[in-house]
Amino acid sequence: MQHDGGALGRRKLRGEVLELAERVAPELGHRLAVEEGLRPGAQLVHRHVGCDPEDPGAQVLAVLESVVRAERAQEGFLPRVLGPLAEQPAQVPEHLVAVRQVETLERRDRLRCHRPHHPYNERSREDVRCAVVGHVEWVEFARVPEMPDAGAIVHASDVWEEPAGGGAVVARQLARLAGRCEFFTALGEDELGRESERRLAALGIDVHVRWTGMTRRAWTHVDARGERTITVLGDKLLPDAPLPLHGYDLAFFVSGTAAALRDARSARFLAATVRELPTLQAAGVPLDLLVASANDAGERYDGSLEVATVVVTDGERGGTANGQRYDAVPPERIVDTYGAGDSFGAAVAFALARGDELSDALALGARAGSAVIGGRGPYEGQLASTA
Repeated sequence: MQHDGGALGRRKLRGEVLELAERVAPELGHRLAVEEGLRPGAQLVHRHVGCDPEDPGAQVLAVLESVVRAERAQEGFLPRVLGPLAEQPAQVPEHLVAVRQVETLERRDRLRCHRPHHPYNERSREDVRCAVVGHVEWVEFARVPEMPDAGAIVHASDVWEEPAGGGAVVARQLARLAGRCEFFTALGEDELGRESERRLAALGIDVHVRWTGMTRRAWTHVDARGERTITVLGDKLLPDAPLPLHGYDLAFFVSGTAAALRDARSARFLAATVRELPTLQAAGVPLDLLVASANDAGERYDGSLEVATVVVTDGERGGTANGQRYDAVPPERIVDTYGAGDSFGAAVAFALARGDELSDALALGARAGSAVIGGRGPYEGQLASTA
């Protein structure tokens, strides 16, 4: 009978491996069990739904994943097998501001890969790095035939709720146009705040939250003509400095502290709405674009700021840009006007930051505002292409 030396060798090697495992496993298991109590809680590891490596186009919810250092299973294992190793330097925790600045200098794309620098006039849509500083409200919508008179009762034909507010609407529109948008906001330390973060992440927005207070709520009636009437409950929660916005191509300030606005000025192009005029005045920074309204009393501009381009919207009549009129784009249908003005402003800012002529930027903005009016709520109809 022929001797199978190879099989005998394999059995011997397998026995040695099993013996090593039996000797090391109890100690290793004890180490992991001890460290289990120190394991960090679940974190939102990636908020951008378009970054699924298996299916880049998949629209999936953000995933909560327990953060476990990969090297834990090996800690102490090699020294016991190979002898003592040289002491390794302690891990230094990453700082958000520093990380964002390094990413900017390295010009990483939304999949965290390196990409070459392109001149502004040769940019693709993903080369415009966008950020929004603004607020969020949890909004309950009700579609009614008309706004009720005092003492009257009306029946809603449709109701829904979602995180909205100017900051959220601008961030989602920029994410649609640029492929990605960083949103710096503040949310309440409550279930509505946590649900707002989850829902905004599911919309494709990279959300960076300052947790404080209680999430602001709002009721919005949408009548048969698509006009919205809003009642807000609670104080507006404001994002604050420091914000890592140096090197961004576009920062859009919707609301926040004066310090946050000064940080936003470190972006190459800074846009703002006139809603927070006292904050804009207090910050004292020049703006590249200011969006105001001829119709809303709270969004009228008094000429008190240093601004390169002032756009004043005027509903279906279009509006003016530095005093020159532009035309609106009639919507195919009128469903809901909520978010039309913010989507218009976001698109104009995106185009100007990309290097478009003012007339082209206004045309894109008019298309974006018109698209929103044809959808339910602020997000359903938002423009997804600059073509």
